Amino acid sequence: MLRKIIKIDEEKCDGCGICVEACHEGAIDLVDGKARLMREDYCDGLGDCLPACPQNAISFEMREAPAYNEAAVLASKQCSCPGSQPKAIHRGPVHKAPSVNHEEIIGELRNWPVQIKLAPINAPYFKDARLLVAADCSAYAYGNFHQKFMRNHITLIGCPKLDDVDYSKKLTAIIQNNDIKSVTVVRMEVPCCGGIEHAVIEALKNSGKMIPWQVVTISTDGEIIE
Repeated sequence: MLRKIIKIDEEKCDGCGICVEACHEGAIDLVDGKARLMREDYCDGLGDCLPACPQNAISFEMREAPAYNEAAVLASKQCSCPGSQPKAIHRGPVHKAPSVNHEEIIGELRNWPVQIKLAPINAPYFKDARLLVAADCSAYAYGNFHQKFMRNHITLIGCPKLDDVDYSKKLTAIIQNNDIKSVTVVRMEVPCCGGIEHAVIEALKNSGKMIPWQVVTISTDGEIIE
């Protein structure tokens, strides 16, 4: 159908992300450091994002586009529960467990959310972060995962086989828009898990940054493969 919809001039866009917050429909996200209309059917054509843009990179145009899908937008908002709001987690000192004669094990998670798809590109915990990108099975396969890999890292997890999404675009945006100090990839030995390694490598290439990185592979019986 022919309707009014926003147009983003990527030449003018400086990737500030203000329009992403201004769009109440969730139609815009940052990709490769630029604002992009991700879902045309989420754009209601009202233009709350226009006055928010300091670079005047957003305008209206009349063109063929899918109809505004209010039901899909509402369903998406219902999924965006308070539990997915970004936050940094600050760990206090280790406490004695009350019922046993040794120290309890304290988790090393430093951020929320941890799913690659849910993590905001400009979350404050990415500042000066040592980034861990892990296949979600790896934390179950390797018993000492928190202490060995998550300690002093910001953790992102995903499954390239089950998630129908290209992680490299989101990871590229995270690396480009934040001062990431290093990247560690932890994957399983199974072939499909190579997708998460490939996504990180592509993101590092596309970001244009020189960042130290490494890949650790875990076997299905829980051993690190040298």
